[in-house]
Amino acid sequence: MTLVENGAAEAESLLDALYGKKSAAPRIGFTGPPGAGKSTLVAEYARLLRSRGRQVGVVAVDPTSPFTGGAILGDRVRMSEHATDGKVFIRSMATRGSLGGLAARTGELAELLDAWGSEITLIETVGVGQSELDVAETADTTIVVLTPESGDAIQTLKAGLMEIADVLVLNKADHPGADQMEAVLKSSLAFRPKGGFSPPIVRTVATEKKGIEEMDQAIATHREWAERPEQAQKVRETRARARVRLAVREGLLDSWAARQGLESWIEAAADQVLTNGVSPYRAARDVIERMTRHGGNAS
Repeated sequence: MTLVENGAAEAESLLDALYGKKSAAPRIGFTGPPGAGKSTLVAEYARLLRSRGRQVGVVAVDPTSPFTGGAILGDRVRMSEHATDGKVFIRSMATRGSLGGLAARTGELAELLDAWGSEITLIETVGVGQSELDVAETADTTIVVLTPESGDAIQTLKAGLMEIADVLVLNKADHPGADQMEAVLKSSLAFRPKGGFSPPIVRTVATEKKGIEEMDQAIATHREWAERPEQAQKVRETRARARVRLAVREGLLDSWAARQGLESWIEAAADQVLTNGVSPYRAARDVIERMTRHGGNAS
């Protein structure tokens, strides 16, 4: 996992050897605003799955500090009750600058968990709110976790989270305002495209282990819908395109970054922005055009 997360030279051959050798475990993504209780919900759901004898993989993504490059990786602490269970594997990882709420290697780590023997893989996003939509391309079922205190409901609903939700979980449902928030969520579902899956709304109080069974049933209902042949094929096609697109972008970026002289071009372009009033967009375009003219040779 460390080799893959760090993009080591051996990672590609390792993933090539593993890909498609074992059926992928269902991936359940948990996303939503900070403080919604995602980590507690994931821990309690893992507990439920283990009580049924399921082997569980967890990928928990934490934000990277823009100053130190590190991350707290606090989900290991919050899920410490599973630390001694050999049938639960928790991998915390930092975003390392990736947008969309997930780290760039999340999908690859999920494949490694498949090889390890995960029967169901839980993916928890970083919890940044309006930009964590990549989980929908990685997970088979996306759980959007909200609370009565999620803030301005209109802002939450228009953030894009409603569009990716397969199950809506109203956590901390014992807090004031839960009824009003559920009413807002129900009314918002009317704006989703017709003909697709209609997300159920599940109330939970994760700290008291309430509503976890109901959430599991909602996930099962979505999985039954998603596993219909025509729907499953559509998901496979979408995921394959997204994965290849990401891999190509990563490869191109790494290839260019490795070429001698490219960094000096970027520094020179930044100087133009600082001293000559050139816009960053024009400076970036000039660098790209220069790269194209040189056929990829930045020296």
